[in-house]
Amino acid sequence: MVSPDFDKSVFINCPLDVKYEPLLQAILFCLIRFEFKPRISTERINSSEPRLEKIIGLIHECKYSIHDLSRCRCSKPGEYYRMNMPFELGLDFGCKNFGGSPFDQKEILVLEEKKYQKQISLSDLAGYDAEAHDGDYVKATRKVCNWINSLGGNRIGPSKVLGNYSDFRAWHYDKLWRDGFSTAEIADYPTGKLIDAMTEWMCLEL
Repeated sequence: MVSPDFDKSVFINCPLDVKYEPLLQAILFCLIRFEFKPRISTERINSSEPRLEKIIGLIHECKYSIHDLSRCRCSKPGEYYRMNMPFELGLDFGCKNFGGSPFDQKEILVLEEKKYQKQISLSDLAGYDAEAHDGDYVKATRKVCNWINSLGGNRIGPSKVLGNYSDFRAWHYDKLWRDGFSTAEIADYPTGKLIDAMTEWMCLEL
């Protein structure tokens, strides 16, 4: 059975480390600003839920997806490649190509940190355009905005989205600070709660 939110849901497959957090938060806000519903494995905390089952469920529920392959390269000696993201991209392509209707309508955006990086680590994607963000949340936001605008519908410029995001961050920080959260606790705010806060800001301010 197809999810009732299928046409507005976006699966996000990306690094889940501190360094990537500014990009993730900006991407989440961008999607919500366009009135999409971001879906990510960290949206809920349930240690008993098998991770692979959760990922497959999210892919099945989303017409759109963003896959960031930034961590497919070792950054220091002795470090292993991180294969979760290419694996999840493969699951999504499989769903699109073999799942039948409506999954054949899926739209996929592939991001990378440096241009042509994926051609080295994932040569099977040669010929499939990926967008590079250089590890910069501003560039990542622009890439996501441009992708959404290319899909049609409500068009919003990246500069406007980034301005809204700046306003949201100030509002959210002040709100949590008044509620007794420390700076460290605000930085470590759960993803699901952050999505709720972004949605709340949208309802109040726009």
